[in-house]
Amino acid sequence: MADTVPGGAATHVLGIDSGGSGVRVGVARADAYGGYAAENPLTGPPPLTWSSSTPAVVGARGIDAEDLLARVLPAARELLHEAGARRLGAVCVGAAGMATLGEDLRTRLPAALADALGVRRLALAADAVTAYAGALGQHPGAVVAAGTGLVALGAVPEGVMERVAVRGAEGLGGASEPDDATGTGALPGTGGVPGALRTGGAPGGGGAPSTGGPSSTGAASGGGAAAPRGDTRWAATGWRRADGWGHLLGDCGGGAWIGRAGLEAAMRAYDGRDGGSKPLLARLEAVFGPATGLPGKLYPRPDRPAVLASFAPEVGRCAGEDPVAQAILRTAARHIAEAAEAVCPRLESSGVALTGGLFRMGAPLLTPVREELAARLSGVPVTEAAGDPLDGALCVAAALATDELRLPRDAALLSVV
Repeated sequence: MADTVPGGAATHVLGIDSGGSGVRVGVARADAYGGYAAENPLTGPPPLTWSSSTPAVVGARGIDAEDLLARVLPAARELLHEAGARRLGAVCVGAAGMATLGEDLRTRLPAALADALGVRRLALAADAVTAYAGALGQHPGAVVAAGTGLVALGAVPEGVMERVAVRGAEGLGGASEPDDATGTGALPGTGGVPGALRTGGAPGGGGAPSTGGPSSTGAASGGGAAAPRGDTRWAATGWRRADGWGHLLGDCGGGAWIGRAGLEAAMRAYDGRDGGSKPLLARLEAVFGPATGLPGKLYPRPDRPAVLASFAPEVGRCAGEDPVAQAILRTAARHIAEAAEAVCPRLESSGVALTGGLFRMGAPLLTPVREELAARLSGVPVTEAAGDPLDGALCVAAALATDELRLPRDAALLSVV
């Protein structure tokens, strides 16, 4: 679609976050999110936001565009008016299930948003991508998003591998071309350290499941020079995904996984089998009633993953006194670190961010997670997410409005129309 809104003229951007827990809309100044070299994605005043706890309708064509538009357009107009926006530069819609349920959105949103808001720059993203952008901005690295389920997503933004290859060819002591706004020749967030590939951590990290898109093998759209020091998974820019396969096939270490493991340990204690936990059995009975009634309450539920995940905090509460609960969280931490290791590019500027409600469990989970990550990704900094998926949608929209979008384009994960 032709662009009729020059990036320099944009005053504001719009972000939409559609997920299983509802829909959120945000409006921010176009300059409120730093360029791709910014340390923190949010560098200006916080966005104005609107939210609804009702998820978007899903029909035969996937996420229903008409239903989504009917709710977000009035909210967007109100927020734009409140913000005093003169010109909307870009919109990013991040949605759970965009890859498989986004057909109606891809078909109808471009024209509808152009007609309603006069915007010609639109990015459509999977919610994992907006979670990544909200957590790390446009830096290379890996984000683990954990709630009921769990998915890890790694990215090498456009141009990063080419800069790394230049430095690898010239040597760390030689001159190199600047690659960020400071002109230092260092990758963003390195404190001036040239962007050579990391030597710490396991170099393989393979086995990440395919995303189904062209970047599934670790080499996505866009050419790139071969990575020095042998990390051929990132020979070109792209996305890399691990897990996110649902509670029956994966989501290992996520809320449903922890909750199910805790309930199993409780039932083992009820039976008198090895591996049982009396503290977890007591919590099961406090939450769900008699243990023998749990199957009848759980199995008919269409929201079984959420029910399982609701028990994960009980595992966290018991971990301080119960070695079985503690072992469950240690195993969950290993799964989380394995997913991060599988997708994290070995670059000096890479970081790992943890986002999602599961990590609100705090030290019982975060302490073993950090220990496992330190063992598997030596030297890679682990941080809390700078923002959430709505911040990520606004970050992508701001980058698109100012022609600074460096996150890889991918038909399944991030497309620009």
